[in-house]
Amino acid sequence: MNKERIIEILNTWNFWNKELEIGILRKAYLDRLLEFIQTDKIISIVGVRRSGKSTLIKQMAKRLIEEGVNENDILIINFEEPEFENLDVKFLLQIYDAYNEIIKPQHKPYIFLDEVQNVEKWEKFVRSLNEKKEAFLVISGSSSKLLSEELATLLTGRQLYFEIFPLSFPEFLNFNGLDIDSQKTAILNSLEIKRLFRDYFRFGGFPEVTLGKNEEFKRRILVSYYEDIINRDIVQRFKIKKIDKLKSLVRFYLTNISSYVSFNKISKFIQLPVETIRRFSSFIETSDLLFFIKRFSYSVKEQENSPRKIYSIDVGLSNAVGFKFSENYRRLAENIVALKLKEIQSHHPLTEIYYWKNQYGDRETDFLIKERLDITQAIQVCWDITNRETKDRELKGLLKSMEEFKLKKGLIITEDFEGKEKIKGKEIIYKALWKWLLDL
Repeated sequence: MNKERIIEILNTWNFWNKELEIGILRKAYLDRLLEFIQTDKIISIVGVRRSGKSTLIKQMAKRLIEEGVNENDILIINFEEPEFENLDVKFLLQIYDAYNEIIKPQHKPYIFLDEVQNVEKWEKFVRSLNEKKEAFLVISGSSSKLLSEELATLLTGRQLYFEIFPLSFPEFLNFNGLDIDSQKTAILNSLEIKRLFRDYFRFGGFPEVTLGKNEEFKRRILVSYYEDIINRDIVQRFKIKKIDKLKSLVRFYLTNISSYVSFNKISKFIQLPVETIRRFSSFIETSDLLFFIKRFSYSVKEQENSPRKIYSIDVGLSNAVGFKFSENYRRLAENIVALKLKEIQSHHPLTEIYYWKNQYGDRETDFLIKERLDITQAIQVCWDITNRETKDRELKGLLKSMEEFKLKKGLIITEDFEGKEKIKGKEIIYKALWKWLLDL
């Protein structure tokens, strides 16, 4: 491909001679990323496919231009461009040469490499530019392998890692025209917030899905995302041959969100060796489609051998793809809590999230938060607080973990009930999920 044609293709992704649509600003991510962009570190943006990484890159570029950077000093390359074939580091160098020769940046450029995992040996190009301090670099990808393998070996100490999630509930409200910035605005808009929360429960937080007006459109989009993630981020990337078995495993997980899963039991159900289940599960987690939370134990061996709890990166995907035998709001609510905690963890890497069970297995707590060496919080999800039997069971599990880790306060997240009570000298706080998510 000649240099002129390369620039013609790149022109559709760049601000060189036109304005580009940048969507609704995700201000919290935008501010945080731009705070670090002029360091000599490589900014690595990872997250599940269609979570908004490409749009966020355009928003970063637009903000830089508004702050005085010349548009010719910014290069955005999207490696999912259909006309870019046989992607390898040689072609990447061709693109860079064409940019320097034809666009002629006047200052140290800002280079954004979007979905960079599609380029073979991209790490060498990125490392070379970084070592020579030739450009400010931002890379993005739909795979946590950007962090775990490729970057860990070649770019150790050179990168800052940022994880992008589908819309949080405050962002979801913002995309629907509601900016809730105080307790007062939350109270005044509570009916509309609760109505939108029901939509969030059903369709999740992918930006394109959120902006869709038709329910059938939303479902079709979610199913297409699922197929894309399976085929492009798992099957193609890891050269999976048993595609039907992989899909059966993913669908099993999406059907059983917020549940305990054991690789041994799944292997009998899906009729695959335990090691294959373990390997496939690792690939699925790498795609950021699902994530696991381990049981808390001071023994690493016990953590690894205990069942894990499985959560979807978006409840809309679970609703669209998993088998639904009945509406299980508690599982969906727990998954949404897990997502919020995972997002918090991405901002505070020393925070760890676990579930807890006592040694007899008759008392459990949905989430334990560990910060450095200490367990600092215990959280239980009890959707139907009016059911006395359910409330008593959840309370007993929470109180047992609070006693175990010497916690004075515990949190129970509910559908809408709020209040406090003292039990055996310990304070139990009840909080409505939608209010907890707004974090006011």
